[in-house]
Amino acid sequence: MPTKATAKKATKKAPARKAEKTVTPTGPHTPISNVAIEAAPAQKRLISPPEVGTAEGEVKPREAVEALRPEVVAEAATASEAPAATLVDIGAASFREGITLETVHGQDNRIQVTETDKYPYRINASLLITARDGSQWIGTGWFISDRTLITAGHCVYITNSGVPGRDGWVKTIQVMPGRNGTELPFGSVTSSHFWTVKGWADSGDENYDYGAIIIPTELGKTVGTIGYGSFEDSGLVNAVANVTGYPGDKDAGTLWYDSKAIASVNPTKVVYDIDTAGGQSGACVYIIQDGQRIAVAVHAYGGPVTNSGTRISPPVYQNLTNWKQ
Repeated sequence: MPTKATAKKATKKAPARKAEKTVTPTGPHTPISNVAIEAAPAQKRLISPPEVGTAEGEVKPREAVEALRPEVVAEAATASEAPAATLVDIGAASFREGITLETVHGQDNRIQVTETDKYPYRINASLLITARDGSQWIGTGWFISDRTLITAGHCVYITNSGVPGRDGWVKTIQVMPGRNGTELPFGSVTSSHFWTVKGWADSGDENYDYGAIIIPTELGKTVGTIGYGSFEDSGLVNAVANVTGYPGDKDAGTLWYDSKAIASVNPTKVVYDIDTAGGQSGACVYIIQDGQRIAVAVHAYGGPVTNSGTRISPPVYQNLTNWKQ
């Protein structure tokens, strides 16, 4: 039989565990959504690892540049049909003047990806975007978790269009991962749940042009995800960047890739001479480090000699992590 002292000790309550502190970026990086905002815990690491997913097939990275094989893969058993209409890049809705959309510089060095059902290509999704006024546009997104894709802010929120009833949150986005023309090896899912930040929504500032799509299914478990990270300038300049997306100047729904060394960086942008075209807005800009693919920017803009994307800086990293579902 226990003594009074030991009995008292046995019933003593354990100290309450401290709640994990939640960090939400402020200022232009303040997150906004068209649904109720949910808080997420802060992340100490600034590298988020990818999950390959359960679909068969993987293309191994070759040093800093992605390995592309030319043979065409047979249509997957779960393939279905995709819309074949030729549409315009969503960037044209927000950028009527003063902004150059993604461009090809000189000779077009893009390579078509035919094995779209292989990892990592299948984490890229062709986006069919329906704006508030019913107009339809195209863009690109990429999975960072089971239900979350990252894309450009202008893919989820239109600003300064000049068209009555068009500005603001888009109505829906049809997400088609691994699309190859009319083939959808992983089917598609439609979302009406989006995120972006005040710096984009309030003023259309290209330095804060990033956002997220939350889908109602866990399709990312099947296609896999790509990691993302926030690096010092020295870790980015001259690193080889890779960009894969769905351009509007090629056959509808086909996936294209190019790579080249990063030319320069600033606090909010990563700049590179990689050939792209409208429709690749929102594409993942990634490097390969120690055999791991890591996203470092969200592709969105063009120029006469270089293109650029929104840099994954620490506040961008925090928002991406908070948006993961």
